[in-house]
Amino acid sequence: MLTRVTTADAMTPISTWAPLRSRIYRSLWIAQLVSNLGTWMQTVGAQWILVDEPNAAALVSFVQTAITLPVMMLAIPSGVIADLVDRRRLLLGAQSTMAVLAAVLAVATATGHTTPGVLLTLLFLIGCGQALTGPAWQAIQPELVAREQIPAASALGSMNINIGRAVGPAVAGVLVSLSGPTLVFALNAVSFAGIVAVLAVWKRPATARKLPTERPLAALQAGTRFIRAAPAIRRVLLRSILFIAPASALWALLPVIARDELGLSSSGYGLMLGALGLGAVLGALGLSRIRALLTPTQRLTAAAVLFGLASAGAAVLHSVPLVLVLLVGAGLAWLLAMSTMNATMQLLLPGWVRARGLSVYLLVFMGGQALGSLIWGLVAHELGAVSALLIASALLACSAISSVWLPIRHNAEEVDLTPSAYWPDPELVFEPDPEDGPVLVLRSYDVPAENADDFLAAMVFVGRSRQRTGAMEWRLYRDVGVLDRYVEAFVVRSWAEHMHQHQERLTAADFLREQEVSRYTVGDDQITHLVAV
Repeated sequence: MLTRVTTADAMTPISTWAPLRSRIYRSLWIAQLVSNLGTWMQTVGAQWILVDEPNAAALVSFVQTAITLPVMMLAIPSGVIADLVDRRRLLLGAQSTMAVLAAVLAVATATGHTTPGVLLTLLFLIGCGQALTGPAWQAIQPELVAREQIPAASALGSMNINIGRAVGPAVAGVLVSLSGPTLVFALNAVSFAGIVAVLAVWKRPATARKLPTERPLAALQAGTRFIRAAPAIRRVLLRSILFIAPASALWALLPVIARDELGLSSSGYGLMLGALGLGAVLGALGLSRIRALLTPTQRLTAAAVLFGLASAGAAVLHSVPLVLVLLVGAGLAWLLAMSTMNATMQLLLPGWVRARGLSVYLLVFMGGQALGSLIWGLVAHELGAVSALLIASALLACSAISSVWLPIRHNAEEVDLTPSAYWPDPELVFEPDPEDGPVLVLRSYDVPAENADDFLAAMVFVGRSRQRTGAMEWRLYRDVGVLDRYVEAFVVRSWAEHMHQHQERLTAADFLREQEVSRYTVGDDQITHLVAV
C-alpha cells in the first residue's frame, strides 16, 4: 500500500488511503458514496416505471439520455461558472436543488402523477444539476488534499463511482421488487443530504480578489486558449478518447452478453457489474504499488491491454467464472486508466483555470461513453455483440500500441503551479479602462549570436506560456535595424485580461521558463505596452 521513490514515480511514499486522513475529504467522500448509490438506484427505479409502457424499449433508453445529455450541453459552461464563483456555494446550491427535485419525483410517484413525460423532465433537470456540479467537484479536490496526494484522491474518487455503479443497481432491484420505485426515489432525495451537510460546515478559505471577476465569455475564451496552448493537456484528452471510445463497448453490450451468450438473468448481470466494481476496489488498493512500478503512460498501456482482454474474453468465452475473473481485471483497468488521466489533469491545471480544463475532460469522458455506446450499439445491431466486442478489443490493442508515439507527461507531479506574480508592474502615464484593448505588449531581447539557437528554443516555451495565460496572438521577431536584437510581441484581448495575466495567472513553472531565457540574453529587456485606440 506504500510507494517507494523510483525513477517511474519520484515521490515520497503515499498510501492510497492518505487523503482520507483529511476530515473534510473523508466526510465528502462518504457523502458522495451515499449519493452515488442513490443516483444509480434512481436510474433503476426510473427504468422500472417505464418497462410497462407501450414504447418501453425507446422510453427506457431515454432514461440514460435524460441523465447524460445535460453533461454534453452544460459541461463547458459549468466549468466557466465554477472558475468565476465560489465553488462551495455553487455545489451547495446545486446539491440542494437536486435534493428538492428528487423529492418531487418521489412524491409524484407516490401519488401516481409520474407520467413518462414528468419522469424524463425531472431526470433531465437532475442531470442539469449533476452537470453543473461536475467541474466544481473535481476542481475542489486539490483544495482538500495535498498536491502529492492527488493521484490517491483520484483513485479513491474512481473507486467511489464504481462502488456506486456496482452496488446501487443491485440494492435498487431488491427494493423495487419489495415496495416499488417510490422508495428508491425517496432514498435518492435523502442521499443528497450528506453532501449538503458537509458543504454547509466546510470553512473554505476565502480568496481575496484584487481584480474584477472575468466576464463569462472572456473566461470561456481564456480557457480555450489555455488548452490550445497546453500540449500536455491535449495529450491527456487524446489518450482519454483512445481508451474510452473502444472501452465503452463492454459497458454498453454487457447486458446483451449476459443474456444471450451466457444465459444469465438480471441477477447474473448484477453479478457481472459487481465483478467490475470489485476490480475497481482492488485497483485502488494496489494503486500506490502500481504507481511505484509504472509511469503514467505505462499504466494507460496496461489498462488498455487488460480491458481489451476482458472485452475479447466476454465475447468468446462461455464460462461464467472465467468471464467474471476477466471482468475483475477490467474493473481494475478502468480504475487505473481513469485515476491516471484524472490525476494528470489535476496536476497540470493551475487553479485559475482548473474547472474549465476539467470540464473539457468530463465532456470527453462522458461524451466518449455516450457516443461510444451509441456507435457500438449500432455495430452490434449489424454484426452482433460478439463481433462488436472483438472489434473494440482490437482498437484497445491499437490504443496500447499508440502509447509508444503518444505518451503522456510522466512528471506532472513535479510541475510547480504555485501562483507567481513576478512580472514588474507596467510604467503608466495614464490608467487604461479595464475594457480598453486589444493590448499589444512588446519586449526586446539582446542575444549574443552564439546564444541564438538556445534562445529561440527556450522562447518556444515562453510563447506557449503567454498564450496559456491570455495572449490571443504571439510572435517572435528579429530586429533588422539593431544587431542581435529580438522582439517578442503578443496581443491580449483587454487591459483587464492583461492585468489578470500579470497578477493571477502566472506560475512558478512560467517563471522558470523565463529564467531559462534570461541565461541567453544580455542587458535589460525593454517592455512596451500599447492599447488600441
